[in-house]
Amino acid sequence: MESVRLLFLNILIVFCTCSASPPNFVLIFADDLGFGDLGCYGHPSSLTPNLDRMAAGGLLFTDFYCTSPVCSPSRASLLTGRYQTRSGIYPGVLYPGSIGGLPLNETTIAEVLKPLGYATAAVGKWHLGFGANGTFLPTKQGFDKYLGIPYSHDMGPCHNLTCFPPDVKCFGLCDVGTVTVPLMYNEIIKQQPVNFLSLERTYSDFATNFITTSAKKKQPFFLYYPSHHTHYPQYAGPGAAGRSLRGSFGDALLELDTTIGDLLTTLEKTGVINNTLVFFTSDNGPELMRMSRGGNAGLLKCGKGTTYDGGMREPAIAFWPGTIRPGVTHEMASTLDILPTIARLAGAKLPQVMLDGFDMTEILVNHGKSIREAMMFYPTDPNEIYGLFALRLGKYKAHFYTRGASHSGTTPDQDCPVFAVLKAHDPPLIFDLEADPSEHYPLNLQGRPDLQALLERIKNVKQRFEASMVFGESQVSKGTDPNLAPCCNPQCSPKPRCCHC
Repeated sequence: MESVRLLFLNILIVFCTCSASPPNFVLIFADDLGFGDLGCYGHPSSLTPNLDRMAAGGLLFTDFYCTSPVCSPSRASLLTGRYQTRSGIYPGVLYPGSIGGLPLNETTIAEVLKPLGYATAAVGKWHLGFGANGTFLPTKQGFDKYLGIPYSHDMGPCHNLTCFPPDVKCFGLCDVGTVTVPLMYNEIIKQQPVNFLSLERTYSDFATNFITTSAKKKQPFFLYYPSHHTHYPQYAGPGAAGRSLRGSFGDALLELDTTIGDLLTTLEKTGVINNTLVFFTSDNGPELMRMSRGGNAGLLKCGKGTTYDGGMREPAIAFWPGTIRPGVTHEMASTLDILPTIARLAGAKLPQVMLDGFDMTEILVNHGKSIREAMMFYPTDPNEIYGLFALRLGKYKAHFYTRGASHSGTTPDQDCPVFAVLKAHDPPLIFDLEADPSEHYPLNLQGRPDLQALLERIKNVKQRFEASMVFGESQVSKGTDPNLAPCCNPQCSPKPRCCHC
């Protein structure tokens, strides 16, 4: 049986790489979405019919991880297949005036596919740097086209960030004293401030037109859609506002789901859906400090900002009609694994650098075993002195350090908020995530030779990995320059108020 499965897998790879129609890829990346937020993951009041459809017709992951509990580093890892410590996207996140960004010598998924003739486009939240004259924008990282906001949508005044109807203010505050949030088309500011209530429709039109144009040209394509939803503060246009049962968070989630439905419909209408891998996941766990407006980690512990599973384990769905059979996988996988998987399916060459991802094709096509042995967990501010905060090996997760985060405040669990200060654990706290996914009950190692042997294996894996880790120069620590923040009228005065067009 195993030989038959491998034969089928090899036939599929040959077909994908040698046929006249290489596979297309649509990668959807939600923002601050928790493990328990989707209807198909058990939330009782979320309205996500299109994601639920993908889950029912595709492969749903139960043990899928991002690499950081905050935005920018998680996005860097997704696009490069490398831990953020290698590319220097740490500590924390990039800002409108950040001097640094994702280094141009890093190779993104788009750059892996370009030599094979793929059309590439990004639409939505970039958050990997803007830089002087747009140095770090997607068009400098392998994407033919880009439409979106180059950083998080709360990194500017809440100029028109309203719910529907327009006279009802959204819950929450945004940054002040900086430029209003711009909408970029490639490297040009198309609108400043952006109109949030029509933004998702603009994104949907751009993305569906890209798919339609590529399909008409019979050109393989890669569409990367990193959504602003469901990052706080939430917003939604008239098509979704007030239509969910979860208030502003549910409305934002519904609007994201609606765009996903538009993408699926377009894939169907253009006749390419059976030749397209659609992959959905999220950048990090929910921002629990926002309470009901911040998302839900389900039964997982804590959320955004922490290295507990609530901050790092994400919903993930792979959808490819005719190729991926419906089902659920409990195999461990990661955003790191998306680049090598896409490269394998497209027949592309891997970057000649240290990769941390593994090919997931066997999981997707045969519901088979994962190549991934372990998952590493860095905090939001990694450094070589402390090293890993946690490590998962098989079904076991070891915490060498634990710490709460402001993003995970307000919960009854005292381990989650910022008041839970850094604690070192020697021996580490070890949890059986199959028996205890909420990380409530650390295993007692006393008198257990089997667990002592496990501890030695964990330490050896940790030591080998940390010996291989070369920290890249921190891009975030390069600081910020207010003059670098995008302004549609760069010579105007006084800034930032004059950046309006």
